Amino acid sequence: MFRVDARTVGVSDARLMAEIVAARPVLQTERSVYKPAAGADIPHDSATRTIRALGQDVMAGIRTPPPPARGLNGAWPYAPTSYLRRWLFGSDPLPVSLLAKRGITRSDTLSRLVDRAVTTWPGGAGGNGNGNRNGNGPGTPTAMAGLIRGADDPLERKQAVAMYRRASATLCDGVAALAGNALWLMRTAPEPHQDLTTVLWETLRLLPPAWMLYRNGGDAYAGLHPEIRPEDNVALLPLLMHRHPDYWADPLEFRPQRWEAVADPEKTPGFMPFGFDGARCWAKHLVVPLAERLLTVALDHGLTIRGPRQDAPVPLRSLLSVRFEASVGS
Repeated sequence: MFRVDARTVGVSDARLMAEIVAARPVLQTERSVYKPAAGADIPHDSATRTIRALGQDVMAGIRTPPPPARGLNGAWPYAPTSYLRRWLFGSDPLPVSLLAKRGITRSDTLSRLVDRAVTTWPGGAGGNGNGNRNGNGPGTPTAMAGLIRGADDPLERKQAVAMYRRASATLCDGVAALAGNALWLMRTAPEPHQDLTTVLWETLRLLPPAWMLYRNGGDAYAGLHPEIRPEDNVALLPLLMHRHPDYWADPLEFRPQRWEAVADPEKTPGFMPFGFDGARCWAKHLVVPLAERLLTVALDHGLTIRGPRQDAPVPLRSLLSVRFEASVGS
């Protein structure tokens, strides 16, 4: 445990992290996707429907042919983020498909205009309004779009619009970051490693996209450590825990083979790729399969990292992601 600033402490000890997470339920305002929208909390059943619909859309996307690999050319992780959004949500009709466009989400003005258009969207042919995707072909609305069209009242529809935008962005951004981090780390391996699943678990250890979990302060944490005060906010740091020699042999080495005989990686001590019980990532069961599919497309089409050649920037922003330029073969 260490002090970050006058009002924030950082924690990288596995036992203390577990105690902090167990001390109280996570608040809605501490969640990225399920924080309040349209001036109201997201109901539990609405959150459950969103998770189920997103799972349907990801599984349907994994089964369909990917877009042309040239979409992976350019700056990573931005290129694969746009690629994934087109792959998974490009079949939705206008204006719903605009919710998942990276160029739209980067502009507050455009986002508000699109949100307003979708809120009054009457729905397109081909969906059933119940969040069930009818097929995998072009023009088939996603289950997430079905939740918007099937909303019963204006508040529910506004929240469905917000959930579509947040869920699609969080999933695609996180998977793109994970795949990009894996490609960068694979360059450091002394020999190619064929098992992409173990590559991704080792990437989640060394460069976890969700590198920090933030908790607002309060009395619940004050008794867990003598230096944590009621007014202190808490930053849980898997990035540091995953590199600590108390938990890992050769912690700074990229060694995918350390996961080959591990039946359940999430039960490994000192490893928190998707959070703790009761506060796990809502899309954890989707992230690794989708990242593996994206990596397979990139490697099958001869993607190469063009620069930088040695060191690459890794900004400590909401997601930990290596920045580099890449291109695919013909």
